Amino acid sequence: MENLMSLTATELGKKIKAGEVSVREAAEASLKAIEEREEKIRSFVTVADREAVLKRAGQVQKLLEDGSLTSPLAGVPVAIKDNMCTRGLRTTCSSRILENFVPPYTAEAVANLERAGAVIIGKANMDEFAMGSTTETSYFGVTKNPWNLEHVPGGSSGGSCAAVAAEECSYALGSDTGGSIRQPSSFCGVTGIKPTYGTVSRYGLIAYGSSLDQIGPVAKDVTDCAAILEVIASHDRKDSTSVAREDYRFTEALVDDVKGMKIGIPRDYFGEGLDPEVKAAVLKAAAVLEEKGAILEEFDLSLVEYAIPAYYVIASAEASSNLARFDGVKYGYRAEDAEGLHQMYKKTRSEGFGQEVKRRIMLGSFVLSSGYYDAYYLKALRTKALIKQAFDRAFEKYDLILGPAAPTTAPRLGESLKDPIKMYLGDIYTISVNLAGLPGISVPCGQDGKGLPIGFQLIGDCFQEKKLFRAAYAYEQTRKYERCPLAQKGALGDE
Repeated sequence: MENLMSLTATELGKKIKAGEVSVREAAEASLKAIEEREEKIRSFVTVADREAVLKRAGQVQKLLEDGSLTSPLAGVPVAIKDNMCTRGLRTTCSSRILENFVPPYTAEAVANLERAGAVIIGKANMDEFAMGSTTETSYFGVTKNPWNLEHVPGGSSGGSCAAVAAEECSYALGSDTGGSIRQPSSFCGVTGIKPTYGTVSRYGLIAYGSSLDQIGPVAKDVTDCAAILEVIASHDRKDSTSVAREDYRFTEALVDDVKGMKIGIPRDYFGEGLDPEVKAAVLKAAAVLEEKGAILEEFDLSLVEYAIPAYYVIASAEASSNLARFDGVKYGYRAEDAEGLHQMYKKTRSEGFGQEVKRRIMLGSFVLSSGYYDAYYLKALRTKALIKQAFDRAFEKYDLILGPAAPTTAPRLGESLKDPIKMYLGDIYTISVNLAGLPGISVPCGQDGKGLPIGFQLIGDCFQEKKLFRAAYAYEQTRKYERCPLAQKGALGDE
C-alpha cells in the first residue's frame, strides 16, 4: 500500500476529498509513522491520544461527506509547534516550567486549521521557549535530524521540520522569531515560510519576542506552504498586531513564470563565514532562476553586521518581560519547600528555566535596566529602523532578495551548545527579515558532500508573499522534492 505520509499535504488532501483515502486511514498512517520512528527522531513532546485523534478523524470525515468542508487540507494530519496553545492538549514550550500546562483555549492560527478540518497529531519539540537554533535546549530531550541522526535539525522549530522530513505527519506549524522556521527547514530539506509580521495572528502563541514572532507553515513543497498560509492567515481582533489584508489567495501565485522578475543578491551575504558548498548550491539556484528569465544583480545591503547584536538586545529585552509571568503562582511548575513568596519565585524560576533561557532573561533585564536602557535597548531599536530602511531601498529596485538560509549545513549534535556565540552568529541571514517584519521563504536546493540538505532563502517586501511563492514555485519545478534517505530506506524503524 502507498505510504500516505510520503505524499505532500495537498496531494493527500485531494485523495481524501476524492474518497480514495479516508481521514481515519491518513490519521492512522501518521500515528503509525510516529510510533515507528519517534524513538530515533524525537520530533514530538506530546503525541495526541489515539482515541481522540480517531474520533476527530470521524468528525472531519462526516463534514467532508456532507460538503461542509472544502479546504484542500481537510483531514490531513498536522503537527503543531509546542509554543502554540491547544485546548485540552499539553503545551509546554519544551520547558520544565510548563511541563504540565494544559491550555483552556486554542491559538487562533491552530483554530483556523481546525475550522478547515485539520487533524492535530501532536505537539512538536522545540528549543525551550524558542531560544536556540538547534532544538537541543528542550527540557524533553534533543530532536535529531532525519537526514543524519548525528546532526541537529536546526531550531527553534526543529521538531516541526524533523517531523515533516521524517514523514511522521504531512505538514507542521512553526514560529519564526529570528529564523526559527527557515533555518531548520534548510537543515531538514523541507520548505518553510515566515510570513509578513501581522499576517498570522499571534493570539495563543506563547511569546518570546513579541515584535518579532510570527507563525508560519513547514511542508514538503511550495504548493503546500501557500495552501497552509491561506488557511492560517487572518485578521484577528484578539491580536493588536494583526493586519487586515485585502488578499489571502496565496495559491494564485503558484505559476511557473519569473520572466522579468528582478532579484537582488547581497554581496554581504556571500563573504566570510559562508560554507563554500552552501555558497555554490545557493548560486546554482540563482542561476536556475536566471535561466528562467529572472534578472539577477549583485548589490550591497548595508548594516548586515549590526543585525545580530540588535536582534539579541531586542529579543532578550522582550523575553525578560514576557517570561516574567512564569513565577509558579497561577500555573506551571512550582518549586516545593520554599519559605515565603520571594523564595518561591526564585526557586521556581531557577529550577523551571534552562540555561539558555536564563542567559537571555539576564541579558534582557540588563539592557532594560535604568543605567543601560539608552546605551543598548534604544540603540538597538534605532538600528532596527535603519535595517528596515536599507531593505526599503533595496525593494525600490528589486522584487526579491536571494541569499543563503544558513551559513552552513546542520552541525553535529553538541557542537553549538559549547559555543553560544557561534550559535547566535548562525542566524546572520535570517534575523534581518524579522527585524524588518518582512516575509522570507527557505527552499531546498541541494546537499553538501556529507549528504546534508542545503536551502536558499528568498526575501520579499512586506505583504509580497505572492512574489516569493511565484519565484520559489518556478524554481521548484526544476527540482522535485527529495525524501530523506532514512524515510526512503525504512531505516527509521519501519523496515
